[in-house]
Amino acid sequence: MASEERRGEMGGFGVWARLASARMSEAAAPLSSASNATPARAFPQVKKREIFGWCCFDFANSAFTTIIITVIYARYFVGVVAEGAERAPAWWGWALAASQVVVILLSPLIGAVADAKAAKKRFLMTTALVCSVATMALYFVGRGEIWLALGLVAVANVAFSLSENLCSAFLPEISTPETAGQISGFGWSFGYVGGLISLVIALGIFKSGEGREPWIFVMTGAFFLLASLPTLLLLRERAVATPLRAGESYLKAGWQANVALLKELPQHRTLFIFFVAMVFFIAGLMAVVSFSAIFADQVLKMSMGETVTLFMVLQLAGVVGAVVFGLVQDRVGSKVALIASLILWVIVSVCVAGCQTKEQFMAIGVIAGLALGSLQSAGRAVVSMLTPPSRSGEFFGCWGFFGKLAALIGPLVFGELAAGFGYRTAILANGGFFLIGLVIVATLDLRKRALVAEAEKK
Repeated sequence: MASEERRGEMGGFGVWARLASARMSEAAAPLSSASNATPARAFPQVKKREIFGWCCFDFANSAFTTIIITVIYARYFVGVVAEGAERAPAWWGWALAASQVVVILLSPLIGAVADAKAAKKRFLMTTALVCSVATMALYFVGRGEIWLALGLVAVANVAFSLSENLCSAFLPEISTPETAGQISGFGWSFGYVGGLISLVIALGIFKSGEGREPWIFVMTGAFFLLASLPTLLLLRERAVATPLRAGESYLKAGWQANVALLKELPQHRTLFIFFVAMVFFIAGLMAVVSFSAIFADQVLKMSMGETVTLFMVLQLAGVVGAVVFGLVQDRVGSKVALIASLILWVIVSVCVAGCQTKEQFMAIGVIAGLALGSLQSAGRAVVSMLTPPSRSGEFFGCWGFFGKLAALIGPLVFGELAAGFGYRTAILANGGFFLIGLVIVATLDLRKRALVAEAEKK
């Protein structure tokens, strides 16, 4: 269950990684990256095994989001580490929000260095390693060690987000506008399979005896690291190093390019409005990812085994949602797929806010799984379709920036609402994020003819 542009969601990184490479002499000059902004059709050597390698990273990193952020460590932190403190949900939300602030602040520097040194893949594996080590270190956190736990989670989440960003940055290189939806869907489906397998392993560890939860965190870090090896071996780094000019800094280059693109973005009306919509519905999505297991524990009193089983079902539904909606989207259009997914999320929010039994929550979880996979896959593919082909890297990165902004807002707002007014009120309010996103998406004309006409005006 990778986070948004997993996956995610390209987080803040994509903007900087693509934009810094331009190193414009004037802020308004066109931005481009020979390696990253080039459409896939310019790379005839993209092979199926490389696409497989790219998908494997979604498979690998889903262990982190599934086990740590969503299913097990979230409730473990609230119930065990924080010992059920009233403010525990808010602390959890603040830690996740703070990690996204760090991602946004670090991204200009990391992106500029990655482009200048043609090191996108190298950075990908480095951030995966950092996330894995920080995750395994959660084994040593005991009761009452709240700040150590939150610190390690924040470090791991920063590294995860950057690694996810770096991986997503390869999508414009390995796909075409016609295949982006399908390949994106395959990536998300790999992610849900990875999350499912990690849950099966975690359930086995949990059932092996009392007090075994810390070993689950060790397994999660190791899973991420080992399962990402196919990405290391199969995914190509096509970037060409572009050293900085004399007297120019990586940080300055990254921020200048970012500011220039953000100023230009409103000229691309459809894409800009979609980003606004995305901030709302991804904020809602990230709140669901971050607090659903906590709700199951604190409100419905589901056991750890029941919670893991629920999310195994959700992962299976997510696989179906990602693949089916990815295929359907390429046929019926992005707008239809997005609206259908957002309608599902509004329904899920209302139903969860009113559900009273574990069985009801399990049934709603199946719908949520379908909606989760479809929304993430559709969002990534829509951005790929909306961006000018010669500048796909830049605008795809902007999608990631807004995704990280949403990932900051969602958990923070939900955590404070849950701590102040209760989980059911927070869930109902969170449904408003999806509803606002739905209304905005409904105003967009995503037909290819309209998009081509808009692009020709630029």
